[in-house]
Amino acid sequence: MKTDEPSDMQDSATPGRRLRIAVLNRQFSATGGGAERYSLALVEQLALRHEMHVFAQQIDHAWPGVTYHRVFQPFKRPRWLNQLWYAGATWWATRHGFDVVHSHENTWHGTVQTVHVLPVRYNLFRDKAGVSLALRWLKVMTSPRLLVYLGLERGRMSLVKPRVIVVTSSSLTEQTAQAYPACRSAIRVISPGVAHVPGLASAAQRLAARKDLGLPASGRCVLFVGNDYRKKGLVTLIEALGQLPVDCFLAVVGNASHIPEFQALASQRKVLPRVFFLGPRQAIDEVYTAADCLVHPTLEDTFAMVVLEAMAHGLPVLVSQQKYCGISGLLTHELHALLLEDPTQANALAAALQRLFNDADLRQRLSASATEFASHHLWSNVARQQDAVYTSLCSPSR
Repeated sequence: MKTDEPSDMQDSATPGRRLRIAVLNRQFSATGGGAERYSLALVEQLALRHEMHVFAQQIDHAWPGVTYHRVFQPFKRPRWLNQLWYAGATWWATRHGFDVVHSHENTWHGTVQTVHVLPVRYNLFRDKAGVSLALRWLKVMTSPRLLVYLGLERGRMSLVKPRVIVVTSSSLTEQTAQAYPACRSAIRVISPGVAHVPGLASAAQRLAARKDLGLPASGRCVLFVGNDYRKKGLVTLIEALGQLPVDCFLAVVGNASHIPEFQALASQRKVLPRVFFLGPRQAIDEVYTAADCLVHPTLEDTFAMVVLEAMAHGLPVLVSQQKYCGISGLLTHELHALLLEDPTQANALAAALQRLFNDADLRQRLSASATEFASHHLWSNVARQQDAVYTSLCSPSR
């Protein structure tokens, strides 16, 4: 199946006036994580309807109709201090002249706040009571870093002024509402999308992509994509690789700074010759074309855009269950993907991969269902949902 992204959102968008919108995202680049790519894709779509202004400290993007504002970065470390600086600088820059301020960052201002990660308050205080709770508060009160993050987040979740809090999955709705119960009525779920659905690559396309990437021409290519290798489960995947036939190899895409640590791990597990670290990549379609499947044994993901992108390319996917990964709440086991009960169990992961490689009917079913699923999650549709949020905030009745 192949579904192309509509080229013009204006023709099908809800009619309305052209808005002046400020988008806050410290790193505005396709090589960033899911939050950055989510923000970038929406800006590209919404620039067809609105006047989009991006406020970022790092900018690696150019798009017609988008105005870029580089935010001064006096220091990179400590990160909490830079976060506080960025919040203050963008508040000052956007306090006048915009219909909507849309923040993808932990800032106290912004009429739309898109939350991509678990709330700080949720991570700190879930399941804490009695002495455990008191000790956690003591830790917070003696940590400038935690005090800043919690303070910014509390401002972000304030509903003193009209505000919509967008989350990327239903599971994140519950986690956010648990941390900030008063916000439940303001929460809207707008899940990520894909630009197009090319479907499964041909053998010739796969061979050409592997040649370009320096991957083996033959054998089964297992793909891993993620910037935080440890949190996204690469440890388990490397351990599982040692239990797979020698014609199976692993392609790793993501943060280059983590490569030395995981090269050492692969060497310890005696699979280093079968692991190919490709680093971060601006264009990732070629990597999906080269692969036979995607494995995402993540320990924590509020959605996992890489899973949806792989599905758009017709790849069978193995991904952690909903407890660990937001997109899995939308997927049916053995129809859309193989859901991993425990992403830390290398034996179970290896067995699931063996089953996938040995069962052609399963691979075909997963591939067909994946592209069908992805075809209902295009960025053009996601942008229309976001546009409706903007319109609701700017309606005369507000």
